[in-house]
Amino acid sequence: MALDSLKLSDALADVASGVLQLPDFQREWKWDDERIRALIATVTLDYPLGVVMALQTNGTSPFRTRALKGAEDAEGRVPDLLLLDGQQRMTSLFQALHRDRPVETVDARGKPMRRWYYVDIAKAIGTPADRDDAIVSVPEDRILKAGNRRGVVDLTTPEGECAAGYFPLHFVFDTQRVNAWHQEFVTVDVTNWELWGQFQQHVLSRMQAFQVPMIKLAASTTMDAVCAVFERVNTGGVPLNVFELLTATYAGNQEHVAQYGDYYKLPDAWLDIKKGLTTSYPVFGRLEAGVEDGLSSSDFLQAVALVRTWRRKREESRAAVSCKRRDLLELPLADFRLLAPRVAEAFEWVGAFLERQCIVRAPDLPYRTQLVPLAAVRTILGEETDTGAADELLTQWFWCGVLGEMYGGSTESRFTRDVEQLVECLRGNAEVVPDTIAEAAFLDDRLDTLSTRNSAAYKGIYALLVKQGAVDWYFTEAPLNAARLAEYSVEVRQIFPKAWIDKNHRAYGNRANSIVNKTPLSLRASKSMTGSPAGYLKTLSLESGMRPEWFDDVIGTHLIDPAALHSGDFEQFYESRSKQLLELVMSAMGKRTVFRDTKAG
Repeated sequence: MALDSLKLSDALADVASGVLQLPDFQREWKWDDERIRALIATVTLDYPLGVVMALQTNGTSPFRTRALKGAEDAEGRVPDLLLLDGQQRMTSLFQALHRDRPVETVDARGKPMRRWYYVDIAKAIGTPADRDDAIVSVPEDRILKAGNRRGVVDLTTPEGECAAGYFPLHFVFDTQRVNAWHQEFVTVDVTNWELWGQFQQHVLSRMQAFQVPMIKLAASTTMDAVCAVFERVNTGGVPLNVFELLTATYAGNQEHVAQYGDYYKLPDAWLDIKKGLTTSYPVFGRLEAGVEDGLSSSDFLQAVALVRTWRRKREESRAAVSCKRRDLLELPLADFRLLAPRVAEAFEWVGAFLERQCIVRAPDLPYRTQLVPLAAVRTILGEETDTGAADELLTQWFWCGVLGEMYGGSTESRFTRDVEQLVECLRGNAEVVPDTIAEAAFLDDRLDTLSTRNSAAYKGIYALLVKQGAVDWYFTEAPLNAARLAEYSVEVRQIFPKAWIDKNHRAYGNRANSIVNKTPLSLRASKSMTGSPAGYLKTLSLESGMRPEWFDDVIGTHLIDPAALHSGDFEQFYESRSKQLLELVMSAMGKRTVFRDTKAG
């Protein structure tokens, strides 16, 4: 890494020639008119602009590149430097001070506009505090209309510019044009000689000598380091994700271009994969909400990295199974193209697995991250996961992860352990028990605090109630299943309405929102559930056309004691249902866990 200072004029010339370009992961230029004026004022005062940072290429860019906005004529040249930090400043200055065209910017409301920038000579030679006001933003037609203190000012000709005393900044570094303008300015009014001398001393000379500090990173800098540097120092404040960096890296792969005649478009490949997944299984997200809704590109890349590193470990014992950022950034295009279709097929299998668990909508998915190691295991083992024993183990692992809330924190190390341990276990090593199964625990008093779908365990119990055969209280012809959840607008509904609890059992008010007092029911059923449970059950029973005792059996499919509802005994209901829900949880996890009386002893 080296720190150089180069003249602003030289830096802008490098932009124009394509010596200095952007890696394709950089966002678009977006500075507004007011910020550009303030930036120009900074340069005229020779105040510090801030350090910019660039990556040396040594003639071979690791990324697909593009010219800065306004320098598109330089496209096609291999740059010497890639600008990592300073795009907004350099693009603004290039367009305003170097390019002989109006600047494409936006106003304070974000509306597109095209402006020229001038400096009011008389104001500029005043105090530095007035310098911002001396920088004038002029419409594309170069006519300043009503509202200007001078009325209409016509800047369409050099004569008009000189008469107004407005120097055009877009050719400030072109000596020949500056001299010609100077001659016109003093011809208009001989007294302008003194004014020009002061302007030359206090403004022009400072701009023409202005230095830009630039940190240059060596071409050998790793992709992980480039990503980290960009995130930590980029003044735009928008984090760079791995997918964007890989997009630029893959697009710059010249071997692919030579073989296929075009660069590799990672976003298009991901869109095709995501479209296929969401079409078959909405649990992966809604494409109309954006390609990153639900299952993300990062999730997919992590699954690919887990498979790649698992395979590498089979060949190199010292290698590690991993999906950290550096593993993603070091993922070769050839390996991605080989593995991506197989991982996509594995996620299709994961979608079917989730459907069997009665999890079919993205908001009902307990942990999106838990799908990453599951897809990796399926990719590694393929049809070996289709046996009854394999399905039983993976189902237990899944519910231990959900109900034990094992995927709520940092997950990368758990990904690694789960992939290696599940593969070993599924291939017959009975001595291996995945940590997610061994470590999972569900405390019985956790039921009291599960009150919103922010909790994975809350969503898990909801899905388990559907999976074990709950029948809707209005559509009673068959148990709920994956297909009927959307058809009937099934959501978690309160059994004892909160208003009724507040009125009759205020002491239990904090339990009204617990998962114990909720169950999956259709929107239509919920419309009849007002007042006391005893009252609304009569209504629902009549609507169903069933005999009351038969309807009580329907209530029982939700692990509810009907007698407690008929009598309005919330305490009896809560105690009975808590026990039944705990049994449901224990059955799904395949293990007994910690109870309050056990802890007390």
